[in-house]
Amino acid sequence: MKANKLMRSGKKINIFGIFRNVAVFIVIFATAICMYIYLRPIRSVLPIKHVVFTGNKHLTDDELMVLAGVHVNENPPSPPFTKGGKGGFLGDSLITISNKKVSQRLLKSPWIRSVSVRKQFLDTLSMVIDEAVPFALLDMNSHLFLIDEKGKLLEELKGDSIPFLPVITGDPFRESEGFSEAINLARLMNERGFSPGRDHIDIFARKPHELTVTIDGTVVKMGSGMFEEKLKRLIELEDEIKNRGIPVDYIDLRFAGKAIVKPITNKVVK
Repeated sequence: MKANKLMRSGKKINIFGIFRNVAVFIVIFATAICMYIYLRPIRSVLPIKHVVFTGNKHLTDDELMVLAGVHVNENPPSPPFTKGGKGGFLGDSLITISNKKVSQRLLKSPWIRSVSVRKQFLDTLSMVIDEAVPFALLDMNSHLFLIDEKGKLLEELKGDSIPFLPVITGDPFRESEGFSEAINLARLMNERGFSPGRDHIDIFARKPHELTVTIDGTVVKMGSGMFEEKLKRLIELEDEIKNRGIPVDYIDLRFAGKAIVKPITNKVVK
């Protein structure tokens, strides 16, 4: 008799759990249906027919559309809001779309530094894109990447067409200090107009005091810091070396106020 009571008690608990789960499911399903019925008509009000991008140079409008996750209305449909066919495609509405969410989706791309999203009534979504500018190439573990002025990876290059930019060879994740110094040197080279007119600039980012740059085949030991002074001395040395026709093994600029030129003949010029 006691066993029967326990069984009956257990059966009641199981039935209650089943009814509870069914009730929760019905509430969720009903809520979803109500939201669908409510939001579908709203999406047909002020439908987005045009999306305008400005400021983008690297990313195409089609790529930005995918990143933004915006759906343009094509021949705004009439009830029952069919997708395709005569009713057209029901896309996003200026009322329901969130500027913040669109911005967040776009900012996931390393190419986009900032974005301003604006709704232009009655049917246009406008976005002003501030793109990152390729600053240098990073040669890391036999892979070539475009990076910006902060050293952020933009994308990996896989084709044969490679733009002329200073090449930084190293691993920023292992030699962060050396990589930071290499970025500073490359930035100064660009600012001082040193890079144009050179066929190849390769900066080797190891430890800061070991920083070396190869310029059109000439090895220059830069070391860390005081790059502006060192570049000035290097430009002066280049003119002198060219005028004297000295075949150079390397130039050492690591020491303050002094430059060492090592000719291939093993004769050191100070």
